[in-house]
Amino acid sequence: MLDRIREERVKCIEWKNIKPIWKAINSLPKVDDIRVEIDSVISIYSDSFTEDDENIIYSTAKLMQPWRKGPFRVSKTFIDSEWRSFIKYELLKPHFNITNKIVGDIGCNNGYYLFRMLNEKPKKLVGFDPSPIPYCQFKFIDHFLKSGITYELLGVEHVEFYEHKFDTLFCLGVLYHRSDPIGSLKSLYRGLNSGGELILDTFMIDGDDEVSLTPKQRYSKIPNVYFIPTINALKNWCYRAGFEKLEVIGVSKTEPYEQRKTDWIDGESLEDFLDRDDNSRTVEGYPAPKRVYLKAKKIKK
Repeated sequence: MLDRIREERVKCIEWKNIKPIWKAINSLPKVDDIRVEIDSVISIYSDSFTEDDENIIYSTAKLMQPWRKGPFRVSKTFIDSEWRSFIKYELLKPHFNITNKIVGDIGCNNGYYLFRMLNEKPKKLVGFDPSPIPYCQFKFIDHFLKSGITYELLGVEHVEFYEHKFDTLFCLGVLYHRSDPIGSLKSLYRGLNSGGELILDTFMIDGDDEVSLTPKQRYSKIPNVYFIPTINALKNWCYRAGFEKLEVIGVSKTEPYEQRKTDWIDGESLEDFLDRDDNSRTVEGYPAPKRVYLKAKKIKK
């Protein structure tokens, strides 16, 4: 089943808007003296890049806007992504150990978190995301980095059918896009090895009641946000999916320092999603974006 889906989805490189990007990626300079620094900025350097190479790198990167996750640096080209993704990564890092483990990142976007995880020496890294532009961004960075990371144009619904199970799954900023969040959590649960761990990040609302906000149309100008739970409601979803030993490892309000407009995105960002007279509310009148970070275990049977 997955092979058929893979064959169908990789055809995206022939789409009218993707084909020029793919051609540009295949024309990127090839050099042997790549140096990589994996930190808050994922940086790639070479002494062999010519001025023409630098221009090709910059123009190729600009072709695949918007860059949501990052930042990245490829020689002289600094890609200042909309999200300063290192903030989330540094929040999560003390709470997982992926050394020598099989790890999946569900909804991996351009692979920023996967690239960061290389420092932790996992056994295997697999990213899942069906979106063509982030896939191209990953291929652009990995052209130089040659990470060995597997990128699948698949979604959360495919995790349980994957060729192998995972020791750790990350699902960051995905659950609120799913019309059946418990079903998605069940798929993640089934994709884990016994004793495996899920690191989850999703929108939340304050309150002790076991309830969820269901936006009428859009939330923070995002059309495909279905359910925003209280922490207690989210825990119940996880329990219903089979998880045990739940731990809330963080709660944070999204701030302009973390998400903002840059020259590397098209359109609006956080400042445009909030009520201009009351930044505690979205433009629709809902509570402003706030996230909960949760760790859940699949107990050994």
